[in-house]
Amino acid sequence: MKSFPNEFEALLTKTGKRVLAGRHPTLSGALAKGQSRFVGADDLLDPMKSRAVAGLLQAALGDRMMKMEQAIPRGATWNMKAAYQEKLPKTVLVHTAMLDEKKSPARARAEEIGLIAMLQSKSFHAFAEALSGYPLRRQWGLQTLCYRPHDYSGPHNDHHPDEPYGCDGYTDLHLTFCTSGVAHQWLVYERDSHLQDIRSIATVGGVTCYRLPFWHYTTPMVAKRGREAEARRWVLLGTFLDRWS
Repeated sequence: MKSFPNEFEALLTKTGKRVLAGRHPTLSGALAKGQSRFVGADDLLDPMKSRAVAGLLQAALGDRMMKMEQAIPRGATWNMKAAYQEKLPKTVLVHTAMLDEKKSPARARAEEIGLIAMLQSKSFHAFAEALSGYPLRRQWGLQTLCYRPHDYSGPHNDHHPDEPYGCDGYTDLHLTFCTSGVAHQWLVYERDSHLQDIRSIATVGGVTCYRLPFWHYTTPMVAKRGREAEARRWVLLGTFLDRWS
């Protein structure tokens, strides 16, 4: 694969196209049904095309990603006045690029390989609406993440109370493309006010959709022995505000 298809729909399996058409019995409109603020599936993206996507992302954007690091602040431990009153802000170690920022080092390269066009395609927006069940604005934020061995994202809820258009909730759609060197990485997420559910996100072509705010974290990515240099988990991310907000 030398470039992305113009329409996201070209990456979908028959099952993925059923979701897009609103005809999947459980996944179509899953978040709006209110049973969960998270849904994930591993059979919506074509496996062969997904492997090609991982290689294309690594070749085109591997040297254009910016390190994002938020370590545990020393004060989170030593400023405590009593036991069991610790408060941990979001911690993270990952590489990222905001693809909707024209000054991003990855933006021009992403345009060259057709990634921007695909993520801005009608079918990507339609798929986010069909999977989430929410009416979504036709302009949305674009980001890519690259997890390397030991990279992780600590517990957080992605709540933005200071953002007037997103403070009451919004939708994230993640597409995951792992290289063959990845052994495992897990998403731990909230159910019934506890971080008690877990899902593998070390997938060749996986789809996850979140109704945020929602508590979750990703465990450190682990590479297969001897393949640390090539192990990468790529994530393409669209952030959608509600159409009525």
